[in-house]
Amino acid sequence: MILVTGATGFVGPHIVHALRAEERDVRALVREGSDTSRLRAWGCETAVGEMTDPSSLHRAVEGCDSVVHLVAIINGKPAEFERVMTLGTRDLVAAASAAGIRRFVLMSALGTDEQTKELVPYYRAKWEMEQTVKSSGLEHVIFRPSFVFGRDGGALAQFRKIAKLAPVTPIVGPGTQRIQPIWVEDVAAYFAASIEKPDAANRTFELGGPDIVTWNEFWTRLKASLGTKRPSIH
Repeated sequence: MILVTGATGFVGPHIVHALRAEERDVRALVREGSDTSRLRAWGCETAVGEMTDPSSLHRAVEGCDSVVHLVAIINGKPAEFERVMTLGTRDLVAAASAAGIRRFVLMSALGTDEQTKELVPYYRAKWEMEQTVKSSGLEHVIFRPSFVFGRDGGALAQFRKIAKLAPVTPIVGPGTQRIQPIWVEDVAAYFAASIEKPDAANRTFELGGPDIVTWNEFWTRLKASLGTKRPSIH
């Protein structure tokens, strides 16, 4: 049984679907009131719980042999990042250790390192999550995906909205920073494969797609695909 946190987010359902396609048993940690119809249709178990409720994490991980931890927040106060991501991960790792989990797979983010943790609470929380997992003694795999995109959500949907509706496109800095967008189904395939691969144990992998573009190039391509010619500002 594989426990998946964040299973109702953007990337989570794709990972769950990839695992179920391999006929793996999946239990999804979901919040009270979450729409679980799709997960149940795929044959998943569900466990109601919160990253801020350690007892619910212990119940969720009971009987599992692997954990895929995807929960993260994008917006909030520093204390919220700490409670949900940093402390929540510590509590989940403690529960996983107590349950004898065989492998712990963590979603981090590209750009997470000791320098960027000082920039924004998100990177600090991701860095601290990585350190918690690495020092846990659990066999683990850490993924740092680049910008993840897909048809059904993620940042691309917001970018499309900006490109179509905003009078100008705001680009942070000179726009020459490089990104390597990766398709959400490819991310899901990496996570599904990581559960059993012996040579992935205790390693960190950075994930990116086949194309490397600057933010300027990204916005130019996106606007061209939408048939809009609105200007950009830096």
